[in-house]
Amino acid sequence: MNFQTDYKLEGFILDTKWNNLPEKVQVRARVCFIDLICALIIGSRSEQFMTGKKLAKAIFGNGDVAVVGSRERFSFMGAACAMGHSSNAYDIDDGHNIIRAHPGTSFIGGILAAAYEKDISYGELLTTLVISYETTIRMGMAIMDYYNYAHSSGTFGAVGTAAGVGRIYGFTKEQMNNVLSVAEFHAPLVPGIRSVEYPSMNKDGVPFGVMTGTLAVMETLCGFTGNKNLLEAEKYKHYLDDLNEDYEIMKLYFKPYTCCRWAHPAIDACLEVMRINNISYKDIKQVTIHTFKGAAMLSKIVPRTADEAQYNIAYPVAAAIVTGDFGFDQITAEAFENPEIMSMMNKLSFYTDAEIDAQFPERRICRAVITTNDYKQFVSSECEPRGEAKENIGIDWISEKFKRITSSHTLPESQDYILHLMTESLALPVRSLIDEINDKIIG
Repeated sequence: MNFQTDYKLEGFILDTKWNNLPEKVQVRARVCFIDLICALIIGSRSEQFMTGKKLAKAIFGNGDVAVVGSRERFSFMGAACAMGHSSNAYDIDDGHNIIRAHPGTSFIGGILAAAYEKDISYGELLTTLVISYETTIRMGMAIMDYYNYAHSSGTFGAVGTAAGVGRIYGFTKEQMNNVLSVAEFHAPLVPGIRSVEYPSMNKDGVPFGVMTGTLAVMETLCGFTGNKNLLEAEKYKHYLDDLNEDYEIMKLYFKPYTCCRWAHPAIDACLEVMRINNISYKDIKQVTIHTFKGAAMLSKIVPRTADEAQYNIAYPVAAAIVTGDFGFDQITAEAFENPEIMSMMNKLSFYTDAEIDAQFPERRICRAVITTNDYKQFVSSECEPRGEAKENIGIDWISEKFKRITSSHTLPESQDYILHLMTESLALPVRSLIDEINDKIIG
């Protein structure tokens, strides 16, 4: 391949200022941060976070950096590692349809740890958030093209992590060029589709992407040298043509449910039919789901773990039909033993619809047919997941989601206070922001 180093991406990463960002991008940065804090709060209740903290202590040692949801302190890399394990633990974070991955979760652990360590302002953190999204998504497009394989969040996030942390650390353009090369070259090539079929903590590879990105920063500081990255290649540099003009952060979707995005339209299709026709789950004899191939491939096993519940389609649909929602309370051990949910799983059938499948990944559609005990059939509209980019998700939508998802762990007054912190003063130091959030969620 032919490469040309022109420092266009490095200039964007290092020189972007908050006041120069369009107002809609400033609002979206706040929306994204609220969503990621929501993911970190409930993720701090997960087994994956417990594992991440153990690993952080064992490998990276103690330090003074706080993490969301814990009173323990870590080194910079330890904190990044710990939050890399919690941010995607319950699959409630944002996504991007074209790269088929979760950009925000893939770098938030690294940049939040660096922001706390360096005690930058909330405004500077939000600016860094924007540049990490733009770098991650554009690199994701190049990597998907180069490897011609559906990798996942941890792959792209290694580069977004390196970009954001390098900015916070005050890298020169030459150092930034180097760290982008090191992070992209060593990024974990996560086979995301395997985690769809065989759910586990492997998932989207987020912890390993965060650790690779932060390690690339440390390697650069220690003198390790790389050479070129895919966005400097003649074949892929067009992905940078619209930097500072078209913001990929505006093309994100946001998830109302704690499960794989591909299951969301099936949940909404069923709930739509039940709501419009006043059907109780006790009235249902059979449910037939017509959807795209990827969704139909999702696991249908009775879950034993939170990961098996999230990368699943039968369990989330059944749980939502029975309880009316799919949030934190539906991914607990108690929920996995609910006999009514288990019974409903046996009433579900899933089929790949050729016309629906042809529209993937730009559109993710489902149509549900519910047959009641008296043999009447009710058909949903062709549902797409809620929270798509075209809905232009704002502060009100994301605040409602934050309150609903964190309600099992956070008092209403604490939720309001945390949301106030994240929507007001840009001058607030990140250390104060995270410490106050922890005071409200830990006590």
